[in-house]
Amino acid sequence: MRMTRLFLAAAAALAIFQAVPSIANAAPQCGNTGAGFNDWVVAFKQEAAANGVNRSVLDRAFANVVYNKPTISADRGQKSFKLSFDAFMQKRGGQTIISRGKGMKRANAALFAAIERKYGVPAGPLIAIWGMETGFGNYMGTQHTMSAVSTLAYDCRRSAYFTDQLYAALQLVGEGFLSPQARGAAHGEIGQTQFLPRNVVLFGADGDGDGRVDMVGSRADALASTANFLRGHGWQPGAGYQPGETNFAAISGWNAATVYQQAIAYIGKQIDAN
Repeated sequence: MRMTRLFLAAAAALAIFQAVPSIANAAPQCGNTGAGFNDWVVAFKQEAAANGVNRSVLDRAFANVVYNKPTISADRGQKSFKLSFDAFMQKRGGQTIISRGKGMKRANAALFAAIERKYGVPAGPLIAIWGMETGFGNYMGTQHTMSAVSTLAYDCRRSAYFTDQLYAALQLVGEGFLSPQARGAAHGEIGQTQFLPRNVVLFGADGDGDGRVDMVGSRADALASTANFLRGHGWQPGAGYQPGETNFAAISGWNAATVYQQAIAYIGKQIDAN
């Protein structure tokens, strides 16, 4: 995943990729099984083309897209978010993340200091997210990204939300910043801290100063982008981020599950206390 600063500055102006389906075009019909997926792809490509997406981009983006059963299984099976805090921490290896995270903070002290100066976000919550999402970049997923996002855009449960993510993914493909063959997490998340496509467009940041954004290969870019996301969701420099404190709301923007939010806050506090 690579993105120039120029692209980031111009992303908001690329309305042809962010357009909502026009009233004149019948919306593609969502479904709860894979039976209608291929017909949905045909209808969606027609809709997207009518909204200004280049047909060659659509052909490349959808060349190997299939209904992704692992994505649906993951979307229906997020049982860990219903666990108690202690059970969730144990299942996710919270203490291991804390232990390793303290070492990551020491080893990358200059990077985290620079990020905090720019975005106002301390190392703790960034390391907590990094560890929780991908084990510090060690596992970023194996699912075909375009298939995952397309499957969830087709699925009736959250079709509107993931249709927007699909338009964002097409924007990234069209600009050459997302390979149509890219692989990541089950819901189409990208990189070391697992950004959905729209968040890459909105909050992707160049943390290592090389003039591009690489969410997969650059920990500096992934962590700076995560800090930028939190700032974009209301993070206030110097304020607390535990439940009930000012910045917990920004953490809540990262994941809707309360237990996940609590885990990020707790893990981050243990790391920042070191």
